[in-house]
Amino acid sequence: MSDRVQLQLDGAVATVTLNRPEKHNGLDLPMFHAIENTAKALRKRKDVRAVILRGEGPSFCAGLDVKSAFSSLPKFAQDFATFGIKRRNIFQEVGLCWRDLPVPVIAAIHGSCFGGGIQIALGADIRIATPDAKLSIMEVKWGLIPDMSGTVTLRELMPIDQAKLLTMTGRILSGTEARAYNLVTEVADDPLARAQELAREIAGKSPDAVSLGKTLYQRNWLVSENAALKRERRYQFKLLNSRNQRIAVKANIEKTAPDFAQRQFEG
Repeated sequence: MSDRVQLQLDGAVATVTLNRPEKHNGLDLPMFHAIENTAKALRKRKDVRAVILRGEGPSFCAGLDVKSAFSSLPKFAQDFATFGIKRRNIFQEVGLCWRDLPVPVIAAIHGSCFGGGIQIALGADIRIATPDAKLSIMEVKWGLIPDMSGTVTLRELMPIDQAKLLTMTGRILSGTEARAYNLVTEVADDPLARAQELAREIAGKSPDAVSLGKTLYQRNWLVSENAALKRERRYQFKLLNSRNQRIAVKANIEKTAPDFAQRQFEG
């Protein structure tokens, strides 16, 4: 990986650390590319069953490093574009790449989580924040709009009027307030410890059921009823009598700890 992002493996749990603490993990182009490359590397690993996303130092991620961005506008403009069949630019990719992983991603949020930082966190499946964390859709402060996939992720979490309110005001919310807005899943004094606990719990479940469960909800949330039911049937048919499903049944009947095989299925 890059010095901007560190990847650590502890058994089946991977921890991705944004590592620019002196800048509160501000996003410059090397950071964007490091995040994208880390997610690509994780995508290939069958041994990883859960990912924790965190920030080193005083903050999770304070958003775009504005000084860096405006000092290299031509390069930023080049990366802003998409070409050919590419559906996302790199800025959108670092928000949505966590959704593409076939395993759950848990963001542990502390300190500042602003602008691009919150859009990265919103790409995680679960977000845990300290009560005093500071979260904001802050782009309006710089005369901009959220363009790192925030309009995709926010619509699944809150009504449109609340999303507009937070976008138009750039209001800074505490972790506790963000929980009330549904921006975070849980509030904990030590979000990293809670994320590790939750990651270990999930890693102990069938990796096939967890992977297909993540994809099932992600793809079904905003589709028609018929399309959702069809995908339910298709995924369940894959799981029925598969190796890991048989292991889960045997462990529950015999009341023993399951020893699951590597993941076989992805959505």
